Amino acid sequence: MTLQRKLAVATAALILGVGSTGIAMAQESHSGHDMSGMSMSKEASSPAAKGYTEAMDKMHEAMGKAEYTGDPDVDFAIGMIPHHQAAIDMARVQLEYGKDPEIRKLSEEIIKAQEAEIRQLQDWLAVHKAK
Repeated sequence: MTLQRKLAVATAALILGVGSTGIAMAQESHSGHDMSGMSMSKEASSPAAKGYTEAMDKMHEAMGKAEYTGDPDVDFAIGMIPHHQAAIDMARVQLEYGKDPEIRKLSEEIIKAQEAEIRQLQDWLAVHKAK
């Protein structure tokens, strides 16, 4: 086997290993993680930082409680809905506290796009999840 072929096989194995680990981690509940040792700086305890943290915590909780089916297409849609919702929630926090016009515009675009994608995923799941 050539060196190039060995590298290709090793890369594929690494990607597959990381991918399956990511799926397993997404299916685990994060409630057992002890975050008590972490401290927030003054800036990190701002209302915006708290809002971003709440959005991420909500996403992790929803993803941890997701009832995956084993169907990669269905499971992708199931996992992406809370992921997109977190993006919407974070964009809303940015709009509430942020001032930069470029980022505010991006936040508005994110909300619009992610809401449309959530609807698309929900519609797709309504047809395909029962199969």
